[in-house]
Amino acid sequence: MTTSWDPEQYLKFERERARAFHDLVAQVADVSPQTVTDLGCGPGQLTATLADRWPHAYVLGVDSSAEMVAEAGPLARPGRLEFVQCAIEEWRPPEPVDLILSNAALQWVPTHVDLLAQWVTGALAPAGALAFQVPASGGSAATVAIRTVAASPEWAPRLGALAMRRSPRGASSVRTADEYVDLLARLGCAVDAWETTYLHVLHGDPEGGEHPLLEWFAGTGLRPYLDALAGDPAAEAAFRKDVAEALVEAYPPAPYGTVMPFRRIFVVARRS
Repeated sequence: MTTSWDPEQYLKFERERARAFHDLVAQVADVSPQTVTDLGCGPGQLTATLADRWPHAYVLGVDSSAEMVAEAGPLARPGRLEFVQCAIEEWRPPEPVDLILSNAALQWVPTHVDLLAQWVTGALAPAGALAFQVPASGGSAATVAIRTVAASPEWAPRLGALAMRRSPRGASSVRTADEYVDLLARLGCAVDAWETTYLHVLHGDPEGGEHPLLEWFAGTGLRPYLDALAGDPAAEAAFRKDVAEALVEAYPPAPYGTVMPFRRIFVVARRS
């Protein structure tokens, strides 16, 4: 199943989502690339900051979603910043790239571990850098809550198989930080890897029908489930309600908002 994307929904938490991107880019600030590719560029507003950071570089944003590329289109600068629709696993640069960057996208690509090796050996320039960040949320309270609802007796007939594929018992594409280090170091790269847990304070009144965590995941992890219910508005609304209740139980709101811990893995690999 191809996952659909809603740029407006995704950008509801633009500030929080941008934090990890900027933290990742800060670790490659010392490079002077002539070519930069952002894989999984989304709506493009963060990709545009790369063109500002390296004004002499050509920056290409790549995303599989036609909706995201259309949203990014007005940001393009001919000959300097461009966007194309292409699946990450199908991307092949015409020439080696100085900086390959991917922010919160590779977790959607089951084969990305194999692709990392292919990029280092075939798509990355001799002194180039590969930098990526992926959520390490497989065992978080939020993902457990969502999967539990999807696998419940009410939803299992329609969503149970999907919940199993996305559960720790199923195939998980995200590796641990030390596994990424081992893979890339064996390819001859100098690797810097770290993990960070962000404590996002999300605002909204669940008792009044405002569910900030539901809105957050409706732009990311809930997309496959919502796609499976597409065309059935009543079922989608009921599923959203059940997930919202499970998320409120997992993350009790405080008077100042709801705190959502979000752990992410960062990796920067440089070719010698």
